[in-house]
Amino acid sequence: MAQAEIGLIGLAVMGANLALNIAEKGFSIAIHNRSAGRIDEVLPQADALKGDMIGCRTPEELVASLKSPRSIIIMVKAGQPVDDVIDQLLPLLAPGDTLIDAGNANFHDTRRRLNRLKPMGFGFIGMGVSGGEEGARHGPSIMVGGTPEEYARLETILQAIAAKFQGDPCVDLMGPDGAGHFVKTVHNGIEYADMQMIAEVYGYLRDQGQLQPKAMAGMFQTWNKGPLKSYLIEITGKILATTDPDTGQPMVDVIEDRAGQKGTGRWTLIEALTLGQSASTIEAAVGARSWSAAKQARLVGEDLLPDPDGETTKQAEQDGEIAISDAELEQALLAAKIIAYSQGFSLLSAADQQYGWDLDLARIAEIWREGCIIRSAMLDDMAAAARSGMPHGHLIFSASFAARLASSVRSLRRFVASSALHGLATPAMSSALAYYDTMRRARGTTNLIQAQRDFFGAHGFERLDGRADQHGPWQGQ
Repeated sequence: MAQAEIGLIGLAVMGANLALNIAEKGFSIAIHNRSAGRIDEVLPQADALKGDMIGCRTPEELVASLKSPRSIIIMVKAGQPVDDVIDQLLPLLAPGDTLIDAGNANFHDTRRRLNRLKPMGFGFIGMGVSGGEEGARHGPSIMVGGTPEEYARLETILQAIAAKFQGDPCVDLMGPDGAGHFVKTVHNGIEYADMQMIAEVYGYLRDQGQLQPKAMAGMFQTWNKGPLKSYLIEITGKILATTDPDTGQPMVDVIEDRAGQKGTGRWTLIEALTLGQSASTIEAAVGARSWSAAKQARLVGEDLLPDPDGETTKQAEQDGEIAISDAELEQALLAAKIIAYSQGFSLLSAADQQYGWDLDLARIAEIWREGCIIRSAMLDDMAAAARSGMPHGHLIFSASFAARLASSVRSLRRFVASSALHGLATPAMSSALAYYDTMRRARGTTNLIQAQRDFFGAHGFERLDGRADQHGPWQGQ
């Protein structure tokens, strides 16, 4: 007998925890997994929860267990596996049923799937879910892309399972088709940048400050009580305070410095370039992860490439030019973090214009206040800035954040200078500063690039007096 209010396919870590979250909130859910053994592992965990959890050995059993019109969450690996599940389900469904892709999908795939399913009478939602394993189980941040009617059918369940910020569920309809997955992609891009910036400050404290992880842990714990208060700062303090039970060394010191990535950072960059936007802090973070994989090459480079000129560095330190205090490190990280978020919001604004999604940037900031990886104390102020108006779509141009940068960017400048003189790589922090310095100058240097393009390719240029399609009388041409 059909009795479940919603179905879910895919019981890996995220899918299983999301299913348990739904059951805990008192809803009946039917679950299915390609490997039936995983169903048997998850079902006992739901025995003490409020809602019913029904294990289904086949897609046919799952569909038969659902009340009509049916809603089925797909939580499998992004890409072809999602299409494979859709192909399995279509012959079993009826017009009016809705499929929900809650994985880390490329929003272009979401739009393609919608265009395929809509003429058949099926609903399709692209739903970004952030917060990792803990968030899925106890309250994620949820970014929905779909129609208002489709969202209304799921709203009660989604509001119940979402994280709450002062009672406000961190879930909402972002816009139609791929809007939800695009917002999640930008979220992940900001996450890349934020993590890289924190790692660069850690590297400075380790290699230049000669601090041990436990001493750094105290700094991060202190910073988490101030303007940098955020999930990533919080867990960094906990990580640095952790000891490896096997060796007795700081846990962070026994971890290989090769970082993985699942592709969402690269997607953010691709879309930024397509939309003519700068996501330089995210680009630097993605590049840094790629460079980290070249460990053997870096070992060779350590022997071949010289350290910075020690006398120059020593003289600069004696002159007091690059001595960085703990308070300045905090302000440097704060400035870079603001710039990374600003680039993310600018990208959202550009995509909104391109695709006509009518994104509410303030509401996006509010949804990110709890449950997600980039949750931060600053997001309330970012929401307020978005509501009051960000000139030309730039968070750094809003009055409140321009003022914060005015008082903190000097520390970022000194941090980047000190790192460069000591030969420490800070790609994300340096990119943040370069972006800030670019955006604060009305006249840049691309006039010379335009002249170069005209010299070798007769591409033409626009003069300051407004005359377009001009060519220069270049010497030696």
